[in-house]
Amino acid sequence: MRFALVNNLRCEASPGLIGCCPGCSKPTIAKCGTQKVWHWAHHGKRNCDPWWEPETPWHRSWKDQFPSGWQEVIRRDEAGEKHIADVSTENGLVIEFQHSHLPTNERAAREAFHRNMVWVVDGTRLKRDHPRFLQGQRLCRPTSLKGLFITCSPEECFPAAWLNCTMPVFFDFEGMGTSDEISGTNRGRLWCLLPGRAEGQALVATFSRRAFIHTAREKAQIIPSRAIVEMIAARLKRERAVAELSARRWFYAHPPHRKRNSRPFRRRRRSRY
Repeated sequence: MRFALVNNLRCEASPGLIGCCPGCSKPTIAKCGTQKVWHWAHHGKRNCDPWWEPETPWHRSWKDQFPSGWQEVIRRDEAGEKHIADVSTENGLVIEFQHSHLPTNERAAREAFHRNMVWVVDGTRLKRDHPRFLQGQRLCRPTSLKGLFITCSPEECFPAAWLNCTMPVFFDFEGMGTSDEISGTNRGRLWCLLPGRAEGQALVATFSRRAFIHTAREKAQIIPSRAIVEMIAARLKRERAVAELSARRWFYAHPPHRKRNSRPFRRRRRSRY
């Protein structure tokens, strides 16, 4: 955890401090070593949120883009279940930053719990993720909307574990570094796989980091994914209907010709004798 309560005040970890967990009120100790980012930890192996995972500098860097009061916010549902959101804005938007592998059932549970949320996934965790995206990006076709692409092969671009999310997934292929391996077109950009499919095809949107952070700060929704998918699906359906109608008209206007030497079929008369 980044924050614990010290004398009822939210404080970051510092050498020698002792606090208590905001979620379960149990004692916490400050971990201020040189191998990991400074953080608070429960005594022993206790963890009050089963969705907790170790925080990396990548997590901390993203969280720092938002006010401290929006970070590590405890959220409760109608049944009293509670979990800690990485970032929860004043407009009700939850942002979960995911570095490590996430089981499918836990991913689905988080989406059902938070409802209005987006994922930001560290695309630098596995070495093959970014090269695969660069290769699969060639299969993405631009749409009439700026920054929106369509592909029938999203598995060629993104990890299989994230293909069937019900919430937008933003992939950060740049991570913490400024490596020369990151192409100029991808530098400073996030690539979002929208949930759902438009006539069986996936939609991919590109965002600058600055636009993502600004929109997340100001609005309750970063991208209206459902409206976009429905609009593109309707457009593809109309285009297919027009293409089918044009094909039928061409067929009737250009009927197949008979061979010149062929004779029309005549029914033979039966002899009366």
